Amino acid sequence: MNAALETETETPIRRARLDDVDGIHDLLKHFSDREALLPRSKSDLYASLREFSVVEERGVIIACGALQIFTGELGEVRSLAVAPARGRGGLGRRLVHRIEQDARGIGLRRLMALTYAVGFFHKLGFRTVAMRELPEKVWGVCINCPKFLHCDETAVLKQLSPPQP
Repeated sequence: MNAALETETETPIRRARLDDVDGIHDLLKHFSDREALLPRSKSDLYASLREFSVVEERGVIIACGALQIFTGELGEVRSLAVAPARGRGGLGRRLVHRIEQDARGIGLRRLMALTYAVGFFHKLGFRTVAMRELPEKVWGVCINCPKFLHCDETAVLKQLSPPQP
């Protein structure tokens, strides 16, 4: 069996705990320093910790992702990151599937993301949409972003259940 696949089955996804905040912060900072993700402070991570799922290996957080809820209908895949040494091994895909399961489990109908990795999300059943299709995100969060007037991320959306009539 492929060593990467063996590791995948041995590294479960779990809910984040308080002692994971430093590891999540370090992982996200790696990508925010490269402008691949927006930065998040430790205080923000503590406040949103219940949204996070993580993959830990030998005491180190090697992947994380969060489900942020906007309305009774829309949630977002947020702060999705996989340690560079572990990229392309399926951890990102597994985290998005876990977040999608959580979203379905609480009754969300749509799941979105803002991303530079559009192809990755397309492979998972998301489609590119105009930001105007996501007013909950734009006027609830994006308006406070320093990149608001020149956002360079692409919005993707996955319909989880049929829209209400």
